[in-house]
Amino acid sequence: MKDLIIVESPAKAKTIKAFLGDGYEVIASKGHIRDLPKFSFGIKVENRHFIPEYQIPSDHKELVSQIQKLSKKAKTTYIATDEDREGEAIGYHITQAIDNTKPLESFPRIVFHEITKGAILQALAQPRTIDMDRVNAQQARRLLDRIVGFKLSGLIASKISKGLSAGRVQSAALKIVVDREREIQAFTPQDYYTICAVFNGVQSELTHFSGQKLQKFDISTQEMADSMVQALLESTFTIRDISKKEKKSQTPPPFMTSTLQQSASSTLGYSPTRTMSIAQRLYEGVATDSGVMGVITYMRTDSLNIATIAQEAARKYIGEKYGASYVPDKPKIYTRNAKSAQEAHEAIRPTNINFTPEIAKSYLKPDELKLYTLIYKRFLASQSTEAIYEVQNVFFTSERGECKAHGRKLLFDGYLAILGNDDKDSLLPDFTLNALITPESIAAQKHTTEPPARYSEASLIKMLESLGIGRPSTYAPTISLLASREYIAIQNRQLIPQESAFQVITLLEEHFCEIVDSAFSADMEEKLDEIALAKHSWQEVLWDFYEPFMAKITQGKTTIASQKIATPTGEFCPECGKELVKRKSRYGEFVGCSGYPKCKYIKKEDQALESSEEVCEKCGRAMVRKFGKRGEFLACSGYPECKNAKPLNGASGEKSPRASLEVPCPECKGELVQRQSRRGSFYGCKNYPKCTFLTALQPTNLACKECGYMLGQKQLKSGEVLECLRCKARYDGQTQEPLGKAPAKTLAKASAKTSTKAPATSRTSKAKKA
Repeated sequence: MKDLIIVESPAKAKTIKAFLGDGYEVIASKGHIRDLPKFSFGIKVENRHFIPEYQIPSDHKELVSQIQKLSKKAKTTYIATDEDREGEAIGYHITQAIDNTKPLESFPRIVFHEITKGAILQALAQPRTIDMDRVNAQQARRLLDRIVGFKLSGLIASKISKGLSAGRVQSAALKIVVDREREIQAFTPQDYYTICAVFNGVQSELTHFSGQKLQKFDISTQEMADSMVQALLESTFTIRDISKKEKKSQTPPPFMTSTLQQSASSTLGYSPTRTMSIAQRLYEGVATDSGVMGVITYMRTDSLNIATIAQEAARKYIGEKYGASYVPDKPKIYTRNAKSAQEAHEAIRPTNINFTPEIAKSYLKPDELKLYTLIYKRFLASQSTEAIYEVQNVFFTSERGECKAHGRKLLFDGYLAILGNDDKDSLLPDFTLNALITPESIAAQKHTTEPPARYSEASLIKMLESLGIGRPSTYAPTISLLASREYIAIQNRQLIPQESAFQVITLLEEHFCEIVDSAFSADMEEKLDEIALAKHSWQEVLWDFYEPFMAKITQGKTTIASQKIATPTGEFCPECGKELVKRKSRYGEFVGCSGYPKCKYIKKEDQALESSEEVCEKCGRAMVRKFGKRGEFLACSGYPECKNAKPLNGASGEKSPRASLEVPCPECKGELVQRQSRRGSFYGCKNYPKCTFLTALQPTNLACKECGYMLGQKQLKSGEVLECLRCKARYDGQTQEPLGKAPAKTLAKASAKTSTKAPATSRTSKAKKA
């Protein structure tokens, strides 16, 4: 009888199975196997208590059934989901799906920060039980986000426009982006001047004038700058002071989730989503000569802690490769001041320090290698010594003012030997103290202040982290959600808020200020952390938020004015007598009754449609041009009484343009026509549904030499080929000489696109496949 280990991802399952052999069965849950329903609220609220209505998604039911069967046969079922709160909650839901009558102690919980054989065996030797405090913290977060998202999104959609949404972390992040854009729009540029003097080829800047220390905007006009330059030119300079002192550049800490995303964005140009996707693959397993293993530790972490064994391995490697002077006297230990930091976790580091980027190059894909190299070098640098610079300052003084020159020289590279150093030394020549010196030139330089920069993905993550909004696992999904909802556009790495973002944030600031208040969001995160530490009841935390929030929702339904654009037209509704107004919808402008939703009258704007010379053959009214999903077409102006429509080429009875081919159908000899779907064009028989011929290749009048069926044209990188729609034999497009069969992959794809049998689904489904 085997033991069963349940993890989250198939890649992780494969890696662990390779370590443990035949004594264990390893299966992946593929993420959450129970969750709140997609299209309903899914939470019952009774007597200040919240009862979530969890469901098993339809695409997971077969998998859950398989897990249940394997668990019944297994000697022991281990829960090995990820070592974070979400992983803890997933593990709990797995146990409930297997058998909710068994105590949690029946399902040992194992955790590990890296997927290596040693880490897995150690975890199996030290199992624990599911931590219900952490489960409840995650459950409270999930329900809290559902309450805000479901209730507030519906209200916003009703007051502004359909399709808009709001969320606890999402809206707080969006306000940060919108506030920065408001700063940019309100920004007024300001001119100011600096004065530079050159002594023996060294550039210095004026820091004092007439005994006063200069501030940034003190020299505000060209006239003031010119008079100061003239005064300095008429004065005599001496070298008042020369200073040299050593300064250490501190080693950077290892990566955690937020700093990895920031560094990958600025250094590699990777989006947070891409970074986490690559890191996931590096964590779950990479095939090497030693077998499959995870090459980095768990990548969703807010801790800077490093395992002692990893520190020792890094110090040994640094000493052997770079020398003893690069190894600090004591191991470097990094901590965070943030209350939320989970120090039981580890920072992101390589699992094997001897798996260098040079060796990894043979096993990793290019994007994986770049990210792994970034993680590897950062961890190694964090355990090295500081870099040491000599900082040089020279002060040039006259009776009217003082100038300062600054230089820097690298004395010891320390951790820069690992990370690299692009900064060049700016050395100052030897000057003599108290010596007279004449400036080679003195000139004023004009500067103009710039507006604050828009947030990038990296800088927004840094801001969210500093304000305590969200957690490591939420940064990338939050930005992706804002982009997918079209609240922001990402151009040249800048996050640009759209008009809908300003509308939503303005409404929330006025009526739900706590939702977009970073302090409120950070306070809620702390409460969730305290639930995980058993310091708060998750039910009480939810109720304290829910009661006043729902009161505002109820009030807002009647007190918040609709922001939907409605311009009076001066006309009146023929059905109820109220004024007609022009509105905007996702499909464009239309004129409707101001009494909506009681009166649903919509004016048929025939006069706004482009007329045509054609007449409807069914009712005699004029035909007008309209625009549908598949382009322009002609429709009767008497719609909806007369629903006649046809393409612009005049073929009646069709609702969308279809190009006819002079090629007979190979099945029924009927007419083949070209059609359009959202994925492109395809070809089918006009006699559908009696004939269900369908192909993605352009049909020809040529026949296959092997089976006699129709050939279709196909464009490859190597040129045009002819391919049989039945046996997949290929011929040269010019000479029609045989080229052999289509490759297996191509054959599989083609079989999904070409059908000569009656479809099991609707025509629309087949068009989508094509």
